[in-house]
Amino acid sequence: MTTVGGTVAFAEVPTPVGRFTLAVSEEGLVATGWGSRPRLKDLVEVHDPDRTAGIVSEMTDYFAGRLRVFKTPVDWRLVSPTPRQVLQALHKVPFGTVVTYGELARRAASSVPARGIGSIMGANPLPIVVPCHRVVAGNGLGGFSGGEGVETKRWLLTHEGYLQPTLLDL
Repeated sequence: MTTVGGTVAFAEVPTPVGRFTLAVSEEGLVATGWGSRPRLKDLVEVHDPDRTAGIVSEMTDYFAGRLRVFKTPVDWRLVSPTPRQVLQALHKVPFGTVVTYGELARRAASSVPARGIGSIMGANPLPIVVPCHRVVAGNGLGGFSGGEGVETKRWLLTHEGYLQPTLLDL
């Protein structure tokens, strides 16, 4: 991890898959996720609703079905080089599509094996915006560590139109 100073502003957004936290540095979105606010090394928390307003609006639009591509810049500085390489390739996977763990490794031009890609997905500091829910196993959905686990992944992929709704969704 790079040690850098700066500030971070937090916002929370209610979503159909749980309360979602957003963390924005001066450079861009630095972390997202479910649950409590992450501790971000060397970033001092500030109250700055103007800084978080753009991503709050985008997240609201995403869950309302009005947004397919996030425009908020991503601040990658807290992600070490190999995971960053993989996550930056993942960031380019379009709405409504999926890749396998092995395919993501190839797209990232990484020597990380598919199992290692799974570990990087599980530690993704920017879920939804860097869409780890779009990475699937060759024989099914694979795992998911965000929200309520695989059910959250299933909901997100259904929301994006990749999976068809089940009777339980109707």
